[in-house]
This record gives sequence, structure tokens and C-alpha cells, in this order.
Amino acid sequence: MRRNFLKKVAVATAALGLTISSLSADSSAWPKEIVFAAIPVASNSSMEEQFGPLAKYLQDTLGIKVTLKMTNDYTGIITGMAHNHIDFAYLGPNSYVTASQRANAEAVAMEVNDEGVAGYHALIVTRKDSGIKTLEDAKGKTWAFTDPQSTSGTLVPTVHFNKIGIDPQKYFSRVIYSGSHEASMLSVKAGRVDVASNNDLDFNRGIGRHWEADEFNIIWKSDLIPGSPIAVRGGLPTSLKMAIKGAFIAYKVPEGSSLKISGYTHADDSTYNPTRELIKAKEAMKK
Repeated sequence: MRRNFLKKVAVATAALGLTISSLSADSSAWPKEIVFAAIPVASNSSMEEQFGPLAKYLQDTLGIKVTLKMTNDYTGIITGMAHNHIDFAYLGPNSYVTASQRANAEAVAMEVNDEGVAGYHALIVTRKDSGIKTLEDAKGKTWAFTDPQSTSGTLVPTVHFNKIGIDPQKYFSRVIYSGSHEASMLSVKAGRVDVASNNDLDFNRGIGRHWEADEFNIIWKSDLIPGSPIAVRGGLPTSLKMAIKGAFIAYKVPEGSSLKISGYTHADDSTYNPTRELIKAKEAMKK
């Protein structure tokens, strides 16, 4: 099984400057099972649909059992990695930076969107018939962030609000955390909140399944954010880390996949230095 894997990732490893021997070395030290988790950008059923086929591919490719774990929040993954209960994870840039500090996580790959861009954009959305077409229109309305650790759902809009002189707690009549990007979109669609932050990747993932694009106004779009990382637990064998990296980069996304991406590419810790600058800006706001 692993020999087949090495053939599959030969091109990817060459591009990364890795050797086949570096992947196959010490494979006897690999655990019999590894746990893969993904930040809860959607409901458990949607997450299973999106990441289940990927987990199966990873299991078949690596030749060891890969268990897909669902969590209720971003912090649950960080804590799981810190206590060796989660071995690698799909994170957002902000949660990755936290995981690198608290759980010795290491970025090895990142998402590439369906247009071939290794990044995504935060969005602010309202319902089409709400009459809210600008942030000025949103004053006094109800607002939803996603998770406190979310990049596009909390960090990026928070820094943007500060730049333009908006204090969300004073500007909006009510501020909540929805828990996921899908939940934010559905809350806006149902009229439970008036305005919410999201991102173009998760917005696109829900089109035709939970909503249609023309049901919403996009009243703000951020600059490009580095693609969401795949991060491995620092304590894993080096050969397994490289094998996971190679498997993601070699992954051919099936046509019609609900992930709505074209694949994965190289990333490392320095890829997320721009996110660290945003975190510093947010922390400076508190002072």
C-alpha cells in the first residue's frame, strides 16, 4: 500500500525537494491509526460530506487507519492536538497560529480554491430583500461573527471594523457567535440575524445545497487571505509528516466534490505571518 503511495506522490515530493527514501524511512514507527479533524465550518452532516471522501483517500494512500473527528468548535481541535488526541487537522489561518503556539502544530499544505488561487476572501453578507446594501445601512442591526478563532468569520472583519471606526458592540443592536460559516449564512437567510461575516469558499460550498447566491447581498470583501492550512502534530514521525504533506499535494479532487477546491499546495509556518500581523493588530485594539 505504501509503495503505491510513494508512486502517487513522486511528482509532489520532487517539487518539494523531498526524496522517496525520506518518506519511506522509519515507516515502521508510524502509528496504526491517526486522527484527522477539521474546523467546524458547517454542520456535522455537511462536514462528513465534504471531508469524508478526503479522509478515505488519505487512509488508502497512507496505508494506515485515518479516523475523521468532528468537533464543536475551533478550540476543541487545538486542545486535541495539544493532548495528542488529534494528529493532523484542517484549520483556518488564525486557529493555525494559535495551534502552532499551544500545540506545536506545523503547517504542511494549504487549500487552493477552484480558480487555482491559494487563498480566499472574508465576506460580509446580508439577505437580498433586507434593504441592507452597505455597512452604513447595517447600523443598529443584528450581527453574527462565527467562532472566536475564525479568520474570515471574526479576525479579519474585527480588524476591518477597527480601521473604519466601528465598535461592533455599539454599532450593532446585538452581536452573536453563530459557531460556523454555514450557521451564519442560514441565520441570515432565515432572518434570525441581519448581517454576518463569512468567506467566499464556504459561501460557494453552500450554493445549490443550502442557499442560492442570489439570495444575498455581499456588502464587503476583504483582501486575499492565505489558504486554510493542513497542520500536523509536531510529535509525529518526520516521515509520516512528509507523507501526509505529499498525500495532500498529490490529491486529485473528484469532480463535483463538495469541498469546492482544486487541490492543495505547499505551505509552511511562514505562510501565516500575515495572519500573525492581523492578530497583533487585533490585540493592539484591546489596549
